[in-house]
Amino acid sequence: MNYYNLKDKEEVVDFKTATIKSQGNHKGLFFPEYIPKFDEFIQNLHLYSDEEIAFRCMKDFVGDEIPEETLRKIAAETISFEIPLKKINENISVLELFHGPTLAFKDVGARFMSLCLSYFLKDENKKVTVLVATSGDTGGAVAHGFYNVPGINVVILYPKNRVSTVQEKQLTALGGNISALEVNGSFDDCQHLVKQAFADKGINSELFLTSANSINIARWLPQQIYYLLALKQWQQHENQDPVICVPSGNFGNICAGILAHFRGLPTDHFIAACNENDVVPDYLKTRQYHPKKAVPTMSNAMDVGDPSNFTRILELFGQQFEPLKDMISGYSINDELTLQTIQEVYEKHGYLPEPHSAVAFAALEQYLMEHPGKKGFILGTAHPVKFSDAVEKATHIKVEIPAGLKDLMNREKKTVEIHADFEELKRFLLNKNQEQ
Repeated sequence: MNYYNLKDKEEVVDFKTATIKSQGNHKGLFFPEYIPKFDEFIQNLHLYSDEEIAFRCMKDFVGDEIPEETLRKIAAETISFEIPLKKINENISVLELFHGPTLAFKDVGARFMSLCLSYFLKDENKKVTVLVATSGDTGGAVAHGFYNVPGINVVILYPKNRVSTVQEKQLTALGGNISALEVNGSFDDCQHLVKQAFADKGINSELFLTSANSINIARWLPQQIYYLLALKQWQQHENQDPVICVPSGNFGNICAGILAHFRGLPTDHFIAACNENDVVPDYLKTRQYHPKKAVPTMSNAMDVGDPSNFTRILELFGQQFEPLKDMISGYSINDELTLQTIQEVYEKHGYLPEPHSAVAFAALEQYLMEHPGKKGFILGTAHPVKFSDAVEKATHIKVEIPAGLKDLMNREKKTVEIHADFEELKRFLLNKNQEQ
């Protein structure tokens, strides 16, 4: 399998190169040359182990660049925690993606990418810098995935005062080979700085640079796996295709689900559930795509005003608006309704959602009211403890910190504060490299 650059289709690379390089010329994202279809196993998922499903999902994208035995181990390690589909009410279920080490869905993609990158770099003498922007959960997942991995340094950019307390601890308290930069700006500013770094010849002549954001195919593609695991569980109890509602910020998660649909995953419809950062819902209404300055909300991982992965969604649909609009609906849920949803879901159904899951629940509930007879599930992307302030405000109950987090929460925060200024980032990266 080769991958082409969406901004320079003459640039074609293999999986290894795309994983290490992360971003193509002109800040373009890599995209598979063709969409491999699922074979008959998609109709009989109940016959296969989760590990086999994960391996089959990824093998066509990796090809022979990782030996089959190694890829099987990587796939198994990627999903080595529970990913249950649970009913909330008669029509809405939730796929809980927060049982991994950092209590967020990004553990899946970050694990797969870190294991692939470690394999590809095992014979390299040069130290690698993983540069990543986070709106909250990516940072913790990447920090955990690469912590103390020999030969790899991680630099994480996050927006000051726009991540939760738990999220900040997960990306700032490890130390070691993990550096956290607290940026005076938004997630979009952080993401822009990362893209500038990848395009800067001076930095790339000095550093072996890669990214662990969902712009990287090795972070984006494995997110297909849990859609298959959800369908395996769904088909045990339901005889109709599901409506799938995804909390959406940078749009890598929902893009992976749509890719799986193009490969043959049976789905009825997709919903992009957004907070007040509503660039894509607006596009689906007006056909006009206008990036905006992100506004802060309580569902901060979705505070993105110019989602990088939406360009991949457009490519999947051949840049055609009508088929895209037929498959995807967009909803914008404000903070007031988010809090109300957390409270009502807990009181009516005994289920405790955090803000991102609440945004998805509210969006799916609206869609199902408009389309009676359909059923679906949301993606539960984070544990409630990661957003305990919002959850406690809505329900007046205290969210207990899981045992595995208590030690981390007592550690000192270690950050370097910078402005949303590329020259500051460049100085930090080059100075850090000279210290090695």
